[in-house]
Amino acid sequence: MQLDIDIEDWPAGEWEALAERVAETAQGVTEELANPRLTASLLFTNDAEVHTLNREWRDRDKPTNVLSFPMFARADLLALTIDGPPGMPPIMLGDLALAYETCAREASDKGISVEDHASHLIVHGLLHLAGYDHEISDEDADAMEALEIAILAKMGIADPYADRL
Repeated sequence: MQLDIDIEDWPAGEWEALAERVAETAQGVTEELANPRLTASLLFTNDAEVHTLNREWRDRDKPTNVLSFPMFARADLLALTIDGPPGMPPIMLGDLALAYETCAREASDKGISVEDHASHLIVHGLLHLAGYDHEISDEDADAMEALEIAILAKMGIADPYADRL
């Protein structure tokens, strides 16, 4: 999977390298993301932009930490073939947008680095693009969280859900 990364309104840092590392690690854990024909866009932006996107596309009039806009239903994604004739065009998996101010505030509240929290949010968003959803049922939420924990552990990032009651 390839990422098309656009960085707006985030402080200087290695955000592109971080996102590439997250995507590479996720592909090693979730086979549906390991299709080399897949591409996804990732926008590092601010709360105001994410607020606008959230209001326009989700009817939620507030910013959030990460938004995902999948292009496929899970079954359709799983049906995609990896191999194809030479010159096959890339397949757009979907779009992600991360809001800096919310990400930084949440990281501070959790006592973790912005980089680790951004990694978690990218993982979370990529899993949504792959058809995982935590709002359908407790079982689906547990499955998605288990994948998040596994991917982050491979990156040396602590379980983001460990302190829940």
